[in-house]
Amino acid sequence: MSGNEIAGRGGILAAVVPGQPIAVLEQAARLADDLDVPLVCANVDPDRYLVSSYVDGTIVALPYDPDLHETDEEQFDPELASHIRRALDGRGIPYTLQQLAGDPAWSLSRLADDMDARFIVVGTREAGLRGSLREFFNGSVALHLAHRQHRPVVVVPLDPRPGAQKLPWEDPPV
Repeated sequence: MSGNEIAGRGGILAAVVPGQPIAVLEQAARLADDLDVPLVCANVDPDRYLVSSYVDGTIVALPYDPDLHETDEEQFDPELASHIRRALDGRGIPYTLQQLAGDPAWSLSRLADDMDARFIVVGTREAGLRGSLREFFNGSVALHLAHRQHRPVVVVPLDPRPGAQKLPWEDPPV
């Protein structure tokens, strides 16, 4: 078992994406701190598919689109890694970064099984038309996780609306 696997064993798995509000990371860190367990921050590249994965956490993935760049190993987005470090360093919470590829719900569920995660923390979908379209075609990652695996899923609201206010997808365009 590698250092990354040991560090995340029985911990909290947080799904992180570039540009995501800090709320998901903060809530995952808070949960990890409250439970005194490590945190694994996982980013999934849905434009690539998993070819192989290794015990040390390294994965090899290829793009679905043959015109996209091929790499030998998936690399965690350096800007996202820097964002995570700024948020977590100094908090006393052990954490690791994990890059995944493929279907986000399947990839997160598989990692959660591998690390025996206590909880999976995800954000709600992004607001706006682009987020609505992506969810329409791909489905909600939180919904897929909640229905297709056995561990609790914590969903952090990213764009909460007052109770009486309609959600963006509830009003048909005029």
